[in-house]
Amino acid sequence: MANLKKILICEDEEILLTALKFRLQKQGYELFLTTDGKEARAIIENERPDLIVTDIDVPKISGMELISLVRNDMEMSVPIIIIAPLEDENIILEAMQKGADDFVTKPFKPVELVLRIRRIFQDIASRVG
Repeated sequence: MANLKKILICEDEEILLTALKFRLQKQGYELFLTTDGKEARAIIENERPDLIVTDIDVPKISGMELISLVRNDMEMSVPIIIIAPLEDENIILEAMQKGADDFVTKPFKPVELVLRIRRIFQDIASRVG
């Protein structure tokens, strides 16, 4: 059996985190969940996830700082999807310029994120295979 894809989700809204956990576990992903950026950084260093989903506005280390850490300090090309408020277009643009691969805007349905994750993994598989 193929290895499970590892996904880190960094989201400080417990209800959303629980909904995403339920949805993504049903899809067969191995999940690492955290509510702050400092813990997310440790998980990234130790677990080397296949994909990172982070809210822009999480405590300790922001999602924006996480993008910079992953892209510049860690020099990792792991796909990153950000979660941002709909009204914050400039933040989304900045995150994409710093190296985020995709985004979803709050509020969103968990299935929307599942589809974006699936598309990213399919894109990677088509480039490799």
